[in-house]
Amino acid sequence: MSKAPPNSPGIDNWLKLIRSDGVGPVTFGRLLTHFGSPELSLRASVSELTKVDGISPRTAEQIASSRDKVNAEAEIELAAKLGVWIIHLQDDRYPALLKQIYDPPPVLYVKGTITEADNLCVAVVGARRCSLYGSEQASRFAHILSAAGFTICSGMALGIDTASHQGALAAGGRTIAVQGCGLANVFPHENKNLFNRIAESGACISELPLRYEPLAENFPPRNRIIAGLSLGTIVIEADNRSGSLITAKAALESNREVMAVPGKIDSPLSRGTNRLIKQGATLVESVEDVMEALGSVGRRLNGHARSVDEAVKAEMDTPLFDAGQLKLKPTEKSVYDCLDTDPVHVEQIITQSDLPAGSVNALLVSLRLKGLIKQLPGNLFVRS
Repeated sequence: MSKAPPNSPGIDNWLKLIRSDGVGPVTFGRLLTHFGSPELSLRASVSELTKVDGISPRTAEQIASSRDKVNAEAEIELAAKLGVWIIHLQDDRYPALLKQIYDPPPVLYVKGTITEADNLCVAVVGARRCSLYGSEQASRFAHILSAAGFTICSGMALGIDTASHQGALAAGGRTIAVQGCGLANVFPHENKNLFNRIAESGACISELPLRYEPLAENFPPRNRIIAGLSLGTIVIEADNRSGSLITAKAALESNREVMAVPGKIDSPLSRGTNRLIKQGATLVESVEDVMEALGSVGRRLNGHARSVDEAVKAEMDTPLFDAGQLKLKPTEKSVYDCLDTDPVHVEQIITQSDLPAGSVNALLVSLRLKGLIKQLPGNLFVRS
């Protein structure tokens, strides 16, 4: 395992302040503006704290009585053991787009890398219980956009999120997963291998303490980070109560582009996305639509994206048994050889190919994008 980058200077004071009772991202920002630093905020008396906009005497008492109880050193030590690095809002490595939202996380935990390339980021989100159509579209959009130079951001949930991350990885691109729990946990557990692969080819990040469990109340705040990291958000399949609609709302509030892939009018999974389109979200059917929606950034990359899209389509149109035109990597071939016209379960493919589960999932995405295989319900696959 490669050594994690260094933490931000003074990260212990940042952790002590953000973990104090009564302090959230907005209050933290007000304290920082008023006192100039977390260290001075931690030294402030109760009466001094009440002079900060929005802090009542009761909140000031909560902060003062809890700030010395936070064991930041233990958290920093655990992060080092897990290969996680911690950055704060004033660190130059902090994502520039995320700084611009109303309530940016004062502290980010990162497993993996954050680069300048991640400023070109698009979120692809949607339903956990998605259809095959939704999964295919998420993989396709993520694959093409990633190959065109975009980082793909999502929440690593099952369904659309997983397909998005896998599509980016299959293209050899970067992807960022924002967790709704601490990075000492992986949620959902089924995505443990995906978590590790994302950390190798991008980053898994969270604003939550390392041991925080994946509680329901963690996910709406998590969604604002996904939107905040991205120039635009693409929603693929969502019912009217989907968390991806919270991501879309956060994107809109941060003046970012909101896009939606239309779905069948009789499908519950289309109600949220089709309603977004009615409300003014950009309807996207192709990568060109995404580029147009992103304005000047999209126009600069549109030619590259179009060539990638055409290459993928050409591969999908390649005759299956024309050996002269089939271009498979050795690992792709080993997975493809496990399949036949009868459905085969993914676990059987993993066993037979003798490849890691994460690699098999990415290779299956690649083969699907090439039109060589199809996915059936129940994690079953067949040759096209």
